[in-house]
Amino acid sequence: MRRRRPLLRAAAVGGGAYMAGKAGARSGARQAEAESQQYDQQQYAAPPPPPAPPAPGGLNENTMEQLKQLGQLHEQGVLTDEEFAQQKAKLLG
Repeated sequence: MRRRRPLLRAAAVGGGAYMAGKAGARSGARQAEAESQQYDQQQYAAPPPPPAPPAPGGLNENTMEQLKQLGQLHEQGVLTDEEFAQQKAKLLG
């Protein structure tokens, strides 16, 4: 019968767990430092430019395009005068 060596086995298992714990702590410290640097960069970064002001009269390119399409549909006879006026009021309203 073989003699077991419980102390040697415990040292091998415990040593491996100890080293794994140390490696995890080091990677956690590196991650915390990287997050701190990223926060500092965000804090001192230039603010984003303000949004473009709306076009005069409150019309933007999208609204202008929709009005053109409505006009074309009205000219083609797809929309009646009343329907055209309603849709136009919605867009400009």
